[in-house]
Formats: sequence, C-alpha cells, structure tokens
Amino acid sequence: MPSAHTPPLSPSRTTRASTRALLACGVPAGPLFVLLIVAQAMTRDGFDAARHPLSMLALGEHGWLQTANFLLCGALVAASAAGLRRVLEPGTMGRTWGTALIAAYGVSLIWAGVFPTDPAEGFPAGTPGGIGEVSWHGMLHNLAPVGMGLALSVACVVFARRFAREGRPGWTLYSAASPAAYLVLGMAAFPADDFRLMLAGGAAIWTWAAVLSLKFLREARGTA
Repeated sequence: MPSAHTPPLSPSRTTRASTRALLACGVPAGPLFVLLIVAQAMTRDGFDAARHPLSMLALGEHGWLQTANFLLCGALVAASAAGLRRVLEPGTMGRTWGTALIAAYGVSLIWAGVFPTDPAEGFPAGTPGGIGEVSWHGMLHNLAPVGMGLALSVACVVFARRFAREGRPGWTLYSAASPAAYLVLGMAAFPADDFRLMLAGGAAIWTWAAVLSLKFLREARGTA
C-alpha cells in the first residue's frame, strides 16, 4: 500500500511495467529449453540423443524434469506473445498473426508436457527395442512438434516481412534463416538417423523467438 508521500502508479506506468515483464518471460524460454534438454541428454542413463527424440526425456524415473521443462517454457513463451501483442502497434504487420503464432508455439510446448510420448527403442530401461504400439496420449503428443515447428516457421516469415518493410536487413535475414535451418536440419536428421540434427534445428528457431522478445524488450525499456 503506497505511503502518503508516494503517489500511486498511473495505469500507463503499470501497463508498461507489466508489458516489459511479459516480454522478459520470452528471453530465457528458448535457451533454457535447450540447455535443460542437453543437460538431461548427457546425464540420463540409457538415453542416446542420436537415437531417441528429445520428448522421450519425459519418460522414466526423472521424466518429470522434461515435463516441467515443457510446461515452464511453454508458459514463458505464451506470456511473451501477450507482451509482443501489447508493444506492436495496431494494424502493423506481425501484431495479429505473428503474436498468435508465437502463442501457438507456447501452447504446443505445454501440450507436449501434458500428453507424454511413448517408450521406444529401449528407453526407458526395460523397454523393448523398436517402436511399440502408439497410445492415445502418444498420438496427441505427436501433434505438438508439428504444431510447434509450423507455428514458429510461419511466425519467422511474418516477422521477416515486417523487418524487410522497416528496412532492417539483419533482422530480415535472421528471421528468414532460422526456419530454413530448422527445416534443413530437421529433414537431414532422418536419412542421417541422428536426432541431434533435429535438436540443432530446433535450437536455431527456439532461440530466434527468445532474441525477438529481447529485441522488443530493449525497445520497450528505451521508451519507458
């Protein structure tokens, strides 16, 4: 409760502060998601990052760590989408579809945490080799990476067009190169039989979303 000598914050100041807080949520989301995956992949017994998709880290005794990773980072991304919508001017490119697509990326992460994938390829320990029968929650889980990749790739294109119109070649190139890297590495993972390539492609595009939040956060602080 403000003291008699401290005037209450105006609604505009409060709104600007909350907007910056929402944008700040998106900054650690991508890097945190990748770092926790890499840490788990290096320490989980029986997990082979080349053979096992990252979603399988949510299985087994310590699977709650990856489930929490999905849920936390998804919530952070969704919050950042709300912040982006606030700072982008109404009617400008990216405000409607760009922010909606980034929100869909966040929802896809949460979806992946709510509906776990199925054991396969000997993981967790005691699981038979090969791919077994797909459960209902496994089928629902499989929608998450598709939705995540599609939403973020299109969001990159939307913002690439925005930055091109603003005359920002660096940001235009970065926004166009990120989904390209994601798609090329993701497709290369299957003939190479190495899911680490898919993770590298994912890291490129997840980090782009984090850097985008950081960009608009800095601009919002500059106008405070």
